[in-house]
Amino acid sequence: MTGLEPSTTALDWTEDGAQRSAHWHSENQSAAPTQVTVISDDITADAAYRLARSGAGLLWRGDYHNGRQLLQAMDRRVKRHSARRGAGKHGGGGGSGAGAFEAQRRSIADRARLLGALIVELDDGYQLNLRRAPDVRLACEAAYGPSTGPMCVSLTELNGVLSAYQWQLKGVAIPDLGEDIHPRYGVFSPIRGEYVDLVAQTPFPESVTGNSSAPETAFDLGTGTGVLAAVLLRRGVERVVATDINPRAVTCAQENLEHLGLAESAEVVEADLFPQGRADLIVCNPPWLPARPTSALEAGIYDPDSDVLHRFIEGLVAHLSPAGEGWLILSDLAEHLGLRTREALLERITAAGLRVHDRHDTAPRHPRASDTEDELHRARGAEVTSLWRLRLSN
Repeated sequence: MTGLEPSTTALDWTEDGAQRSAHWHSENQSAAPTQVTVISDDITADAAYRLARSGAGLLWRGDYHNGRQLLQAMDRRVKRHSARRGAGKHGGGGGSGAGAFEAQRRSIADRARLLGALIVELDDGYQLNLRRAPDVRLACEAAYGPSTGPMCVSLTELNGVLSAYQWQLKGVAIPDLGEDIHPRYGVFSPIRGEYVDLVAQTPFPESVTGNSSAPETAFDLGTGTGVLAAVLLRRGVERVVATDINPRAVTCAQENLEHLGLAESAEVVEADLFPQGRADLIVCNPPWLPARPTSALEAGIYDPDSDVLHRFIEGLVAHLSPAGEGWLILSDLAEHLGLRTREALLERITAAGLRVHDRHDTAPRHPRASDTEDELHRARGAEVTSLWRLRLSN
């Protein structure tokens, strides 16, 4: 739901006595390294880790699988360093508040920076010229579009591109649809099924039609893969307008709705939240944690100052039909972390000229909710995802 452009600039280095150059591409907006060291199979993990900590970019020219193993070995060193630092500062205890959240975000950012130092070059046409390298051309074209020349990316980003392409081909099963949704790279995947279940099971507002039948029009804000738009259409909504600020999401949602045979009843629009007009039902699953995202994918989770949440609440009055409902799907994890209060949320709803008609709750089922090794496990264990049914006050 936030427009975040990847970092693209030139990367220059010296190799075999010659000056080389390629485009630098980073989805998490990392700047191109100013110092590049060409490395191969003979480097040790300790040496690579030290170079990464010094700020150098490590251009990998060795065997592809050895490069992946080096990345894993560097990750183990990052985790050991993080564990020692955490034990020194916090005595080894877990936390659950804003301080623990900020510490985890810093640790994640530090890990991303260090592992992102290991980079590879993709030749024109996304050819990866490393020994035993897979054919990455189709995956890269699906993620980045047509090649515009040689490009350097981090190996972690390339791994993400390859993994996302497999999900795009395979799809994610959506029980409420009885079919698969195919996420694209850079689009939040509907693997947390509880929010889909809430939209599939919550009764439609009686006051829209007088008999709880499906509303005529609905908006799906921040549609992502289009999964909620598809659920609404399958439930009988006559027309859905789905919006997203991420161009990849717009393409992805359109593809999924076409694949499901629902495209004729849906319009997918690139927009910053609301489309033009009014609707009987407006659904939004905003990012649930007030923090700065580092990529378009993270924008599905992190929202600076809860901006999207606030704009959704404040914009409902201007876009709801008189008897319509706004469905706000929101995790309360931010409340357990001390990043937002329930009182502030309710006050904002009231100040916007809305009232809470009802609320439906569900417990998250994702693995991190029961992961006791997660620094935020106490807060995650108490997390509840809710669908708030909001109506106009008058």
